[in-house]
Amino acid sequence: MVLQEKNKDAVLSVRNVAKSFTMHLRDGLVLPVVENVAFDIFPGECVVLAGPSGVGKSSILRMVYGNYAVDRGSILVRPGAGEEPRDLASGDARLVLELRRGVIGYVSQFLRAVPRVAALDVVAEPLVTRGVDRAEARDRAAHLLHRLHLPEALFSLPPATFSGGEKQRVNIARGFITDHPILLLDEPTASLDAANRDVVIGMIREKLGSGVAILGIFHDQPVRDAVATRMIDISGFSARRAA
Repeated sequence: MVLQEKNKDAVLSVRNVAKSFTMHLRDGLVLPVVENVAFDIFPGECVVLAGPSGVGKSSILRMVYGNYAVDRGSILVRPGAGEEPRDLASGDARLVLELRRGVIGYVSQFLRAVPRVAALDVVAEPLVTRGVDRAEARDRAAHLLHRLHLPEALFSLPPATFSGGEKQRVNIARGFITDHPILLLDEPTASLDAANRDVVIGMIREKLGSGVAILGIFHDQPVRDAVATRMIDISGFSARRAA
């Protein structure tokens, strides 16, 4: 599927996407979430999904990452300059994994790390899986963790034992360590103090400066004001807005 000419430079194009959930334990009750979602994202911009709680912001982010299937519509991802976009909404699991490895990075609200793996290796792992030498990957991971003020004494410990803010700093470092051209951020600073929020703002600005396209949810108003280049009010796509 080819992007329309005016949107040929978009790295991500969401087209007429709808999503609902079927409650199988409630006699198949269908709960609509969003409908007719459509937007484009271009390199070097931070697009913020805005709107009140419950309108579908997180659901859209999860569909773009391939965690949620879509009822209809397309999510066109351009792997690289000059390449044809791929439809992540096609339901092809191999395509989803391919795009995650090379194109779409993600920082969720919560760290889901393998038990008993040291924080340093949790952060370095995305680089190692892409072929970077383990020692170099660990050096780069340590640099990010130092930047986020994580005590070095914690580097060799599994994050399961960490506080919420410490876990989130590991999560952020892991998400920012690669050079994915698209980065999804789901409230990345929710558990952070002011000093570390400022660090993350700087990291986001650096990504934007290198041409990364960011799609995010930021309930932290100072962070949103500092990084957003454009906002999309998801209320207009909410399937529940008339309720």
